[in-house]
Amino acid sequence: MYPQRELTRLAAHKASLQWTIALRRVRCAEAAARIAQPFEWLDRMLALVRRISPLVQSAAMPLGFLAARTVFPRRKILGSLVRWSPLVLGAVRGLSSAFKTPRRDA
Repeated sequence: MYPQRELTRLAAHKASLQWTIALRRVRCAEAAARIAQPFEWLDRMLALVRRISPLVQSAAMPLGFLAARTVFPRRKILGSLVRWSPLVLGAVRGLSSAFKTPRRDA
């Protein structure tokens, strides 16, 4: 059906195309690895933050009090806000969750 010379030329062209595709795949993989490096760093940082998070949460309140005293030593209103804000936030959260839960009729 096809002459031998035409088949040989097509086979060479096919091999050339396969080589070009393989080269482009390698280059694409290298570019993707370069692009993914900042995301890998970010992922490692998030994992570190998640491991340290309980320690930070327990240290946040004393550090907040210390920062409030050093930055605003004479501001009693700010000190009161910082001191009572966890209690107020907890009460607001409790009330909002109480209003969201469905009541059971007896």
